[in-house]
Amino acid sequence: MPVVHVSGIRKTYGRTVAVDEVSFDVHAGEIFGLIGPNGAGKTTTMECAEGLRAPDRGTISVLGMDPIRHAYALQERIGVQLQEAQLQKRIKVREAVGLWASLYRNAVDGDRLIEQLGLGDKRNAWFMTLSGGQKQRLFIALALINDPELVFLDELTTGLDPQARRAIWDLVRGIRQRGKTVFLTTHLMEEAERLCDRVAIIDHGRIVDIGTPAELVRRNCPERAVIIVTEDRAALERFRAIPRVASVTCEGSRFTIRGQEDDLVTEVIECLAEQHIRAIDFRTEHPTLEDVFLKLTGHSIRD
Repeated sequence: MPVVHVSGIRKTYGRTVAVDEVSFDVHAGEIFGLIGPNGAGKTTTMECAEGLRAPDRGTISVLGMDPIRHAYALQERIGVQLQEAQLQKRIKVREAVGLWASLYRNAVDGDRLIEQLGLGDKRNAWFMTLSGGQKQRLFIALALINDPELVFLDELTTGLDPQARRAIWDLVRGIRQRGKTVFLTTHLMEEAERLCDRVAIIDHGRIVDIGTPAELVRRNCPERAVIIVTEDRAALERFRAIPRVASVTCEGSRFTIRGQEDDLVTEVIECLAEQHIRAIDFRTEHPTLEDVFLKLTGHSIRD
């Protein structure tokens, strides 16, 4: 049984359709990402799964239970980090963790959790004095205080600098390594590609594709590119003569060779050797999850 099962849910706000016939499963022990631009329906879908909103139609099962009817039972087994969360300005880190721990029957050691999340030296600091990354780590601590089986993380690194973002990624990987399941949303393609075992791309409230990052790239953007810088004037025609090459473009001494075959790089190297073409620079380019999103939706990721 999937940890989270979403089947055909729809959610509207007046005339606005936020989520339209969305279906997917989240399996035990994986990091599953719901990705897409702002306004695509990610947060609404997650809030339905968390039991914070009721879908207009469709069914949702979380740990085998209905998130609306079994809300209190699920609260002991899930952890939630909301997209927009705040605490009292003058509540201390240890006070916040202690308060959250008091809400559960089986809370973990709060002091140990503070240390694990790198907040030991901020134990007595007020919430308002924390940096963005420290606040996010605190919210993750609050989501983990009941040792949940399933953790929901909504846009947890939005607005953080690259160093803080990578520190949060390490924390998320650590959650999975402890046998937990992570369901996260993000509009950052690099984040999804580095963290997620599987992702579902959502746009305008609909799932447009789902799979591992590698599967999505292979299925939607199979083309590869080899970029070579050479002063050889005959290189253009020789590159075009390589079997199964889709296109060759030239910008001065920079040549971009595109094709869909797995052995494209090998064939280009063989051409360089056989034709005695001296390469000043040689590199390959592989499509990314953002390239997949561009192809499937027709527009770039919007912050």
